[in-house]
Amino acid sequence: MTIDLYTWPTPNGHKIHIMLEETGIPYNVIAVDIGAGAQFEADFLRISPNNKMPALVDPDGPGGKPISIFESGAMLIYLAEKSGQFIPSEPHARFDTLQWLMFQMASVGPMLGQAHHFRVYAEGKAQYATDRYTNEANRLYGVLDRQLAGQDWVAAGQYTIADIAIFPWLRSAENQGVNWAEYPNAKRWFDTIAQRSAVMRAVEVLADRRRKGPPTKEAMETMFGATQYARR
Repeated sequence: MTIDLYTWPTPNGHKIHIMLEETGIPYNVIAVDIGAGAQFEADFLRISPNNKMPALVDPDGPGGKPISIFESGAMLIYLAEKSGQFIPSEPHARFDTLQWLMFQMASVGPMLGQAHHFRVYAEGKAQYATDRYTNEANRLYGVLDRQLAGQDWVAAGQYTIADIAIFPWLRSAENQGVNWAEYPNAKRWFDTIAQRSAVMRAVEVLADRRRKGPPTKEAMETMFGATQYARR
């Protein structure tokens, strides 16, 4: 059966696009235009109560029963277990993979997202925040660069959901204030993943809907203003 994937061409969306392309699980793309407020619609909130994309609905979930899942990290684990791919079964390797997945969820995504926000969306409005998150972005690239010294993959000696989770967030290094030349191990790893055929297909999902130029005032208000914080 085909999975319904509610998504948009963002780093978190691309994580799941990559996983589905890598595993070969069939999926149907349902666009959630976050600039237009589609993430706040009642039907989507029933699937993703935190009004964030991506989310998925699998009509053939555990025991053959339908299941819906939000939070991209949980989705990666689910798809890895469903497909039997990209997560080791050996306990040490499995927890090595999971800790680096959590590194992405707890640090790489939130901190790089803030760096991008203050450097691009709120440029010139909060220098303290810009400096703080730019510095943190570079610190995290350094952590990754050290981890990849002398090894091809982030965790468990193999390509896993940890690599899949981190990769999309590093596609906007310049907007995060990062100079790739300072992180050669991470750059080698990034380029290797970028050349995978499944990854090349995945990053084109909804590419025609990708924003060109700065967001409109309406989109900014929807994503970062009062609409975002309205009680539902």
